[in-house]
Amino acid sequence: MDIGSNSVRLVVYEGLSRALTPIFNEKALCGLGREVLSTGRLPQDAVDRAYAALKRFRALCDAMEVGEVHALATAAARDAENGPAFIAECEAICGTRIELLTGKREAELAAAGVVAGIYAPDGIVGDLGGGSLELVDVKGRSVGAGVTLPLGGLALQDRSARSPRKAEKIVRDTIPEAEVLANLAGRTFYAVGGTWRALARLHMFTKGYPLHVMHGYVIPAREALDFTRIVHRADAEALAHIDVVSDARRPLLAYGALVLENIVRQGKPSEVVISALGVREGLLNSLMPEEERARDPLLIAAAEMNVLRSRSPHHGEDLVAWTDGFFASAPVLEEAEDEKRLRRAACLLADVSWRAHPDYRGEQSLNMIAHAALACIDHPGRAYIALSVYFRHMGLNTDESDTRILELLTTGMLDRARILGAVMRVAYVLSAAMPGILPRMPLTVQGDQLVLSVPRKLVSLVNDRVYNRLRQLAKLIGREPLLAQGD
Repeated sequence: MDIGSNSVRLVVYEGLSRALTPIFNEKALCGLGREVLSTGRLPQDAVDRAYAALKRFRALCDAMEVGEVHALATAAARDAENGPAFIAECEAICGTRIELLTGKREAELAAAGVVAGIYAPDGIVGDLGGGSLELVDVKGRSVGAGVTLPLGGLALQDRSARSPRKAEKIVRDTIPEAEVLANLAGRTFYAVGGTWRALARLHMFTKGYPLHVMHGYVIPAREALDFTRIVHRADAEALAHIDVVSDARRPLLAYGALVLENIVRQGKPSEVVISALGVREGLLNSLMPEEERARDPLLIAAAEMNVLRSRSPHHGEDLVAWTDGFFASAPVLEEAEDEKRLRRAACLLADVSWRAHPDYRGEQSLNMIAHAALACIDHPGRAYIALSVYFRHMGLNTDESDTRILELLTTGMLDRARILGAVMRVAYVLSAAMPGILPRMPLTVQGDQLVLSVPRKLVSLVNDRVYNRLRQLAKLIGREPLLAQGD
């Protein structure tokens, strides 16, 4: 349960895992921080809405038999003079202790959430809430010290008396105080928080972007500057595609745009990346043992989907090892570490749509994988995995001109997706998705030949269909196909 300055939210996760999977998510926009800076108190109507939301959330937790409840509160409850009484009543309603986060703690948890959800992050995390903005440096799994600024959307609205000109002056005067932004030049700014997600969603639909997944959405810095200027200059209702933003979020869009514009202008990042993971996920991540935090959430999530939806989960694991051997044998197909983990995830997800009608397995796989609840993967990575499995089902000569997700891939990534799809096509026709077969029939590149080694006991599995797919793969990598019979 997250008691924020603008929203009060309940997220129920399947379990405490490195690959956190939400099974229920609901928010109530209560506006607790609406008047805290001007009156020093939480508004009573907002308090009443928060109590009502928490009573429902507690009842939902009971109905869902939630085993462990964690609750936290942020800037509004921290800064208001009636905050302690409010927290005490919230604890009575929730039946659990509520952690009232300091600004520093909030920044650190937001950064931990980004570390948990972004592969090898390198930049500054900014968590924009209703009451405050937290900024903290991250690199890999290292999190720096955090700073807090009173630039949350509701706080800005309050301090400026809803005057855009006054708000702009406040932001421009305050942002230079954040010395951490001096380390942002040329790196990535990771944007966390509902207002920035709403802003990015508006940008996504304005651009006609082909993949409607918020986590990992990238806005180049120059584009972010142009777009944020448009948003805080114009009336929200006049903006194109404003209907994709909820009515309750629209009044704060201009303030969020104003803050983001000044961060980009001051810090000069190369890009802005949206993170759907923040304080909540950072808190849960901090509760895990170190060995669990070190695991790759992409491969964990792919393995879970493999168990839930594939004909034989063990075959998916065989396919990972089989392709490990194939790619290791071909210097021309040398993989970077990130390419390797994407390929392994694709192998685990290769059979998740087997129950669909054969004519639609490719399409269903593409949609399911591209939109899956995956972390530590960017949008080109999603497209690569989804298209690899699409080619595995639909063939390599399929006209995918209407598959707009192609726009996210470089020519090199598209070529790798075709090659991996071709490898999978050999694997599945050879093994019928059954475990124990691929390990006995290695596929390797040997000089100018692509060799499928077949033991005598399994030679009956090889027919013209298998050979044709082997030949198709060989053409893609510039080799001659060879079936080698062994003992």
